[in-house]
Amino acid sequence: MKKIFACALISLAAFNAQAEKADAGKQAVIEYDSLHVDDVTQITTLTGNVIVTKGTLILKSDKAVIKQSPEDDMQVTLTTNGARPATFRQKRDGGPNLWVEGEAQRIEYDERTAVVKLFTNARIRQLEGERLTDEIQSEFITYDSIREVFAARNDASGVTKPGATRGKMIIAPRKPKPAPAAAPATPPAAPVTPAPTGTQ
Repeated sequence: MKKIFACALISLAAFNAQAEKADAGKQAVIEYDSLHVDDVTQITTLTGNVIVTKGTLILKSDKAVIKQSPEDDMQVTLTTNGARPATFRQKRDGGPNLWVEGEAQRIEYDERTAVVKLFTNARIRQLEGERLTDEIQSEFITYDSIREVFAARNDASGVTKPGATRGKMIIAPRKPKPAPAAAPATPPAAPVTPAPTGTQ
């Protein structure tokens, strides 16, 4: 494990997590218990086990507020009632079973910029199948899948404050390292043949 300051800006050369590009053109499918739509403000409020699916992107929370822009882009704000965190999960390009997932008390997703913001007890993980490869924990994390950049701050306001909680980053080995080769065994010493004795 490696600890870093929560103000770190992390290049994805090391923390590679480009989102599935095909998701941008997919329809959004939304499941919920209750729904309220305001056509004047273009704001939809959903409550009760909300699940938003858009391609491989899946957002889950107790409550979601969706704002529709004039360009028809969604801005989704997920919040929790405290029982369980809001979550997101999305497939990454670059392999058949690569994923990025995260959780927090509040998650904001902007469809136009493809940026996910996580507020309070935020955590983002990268997975290869079920194997964890990288993880970031902080009070505020942004994930920009277009620019391929993560940023973490130590306060849920999105700024770094002196003396606030420090973040943590875990980087797993990219591939298993071979075990060190065993030293060759020392061959046993050859037996000593006694010199022949002279005859009388």
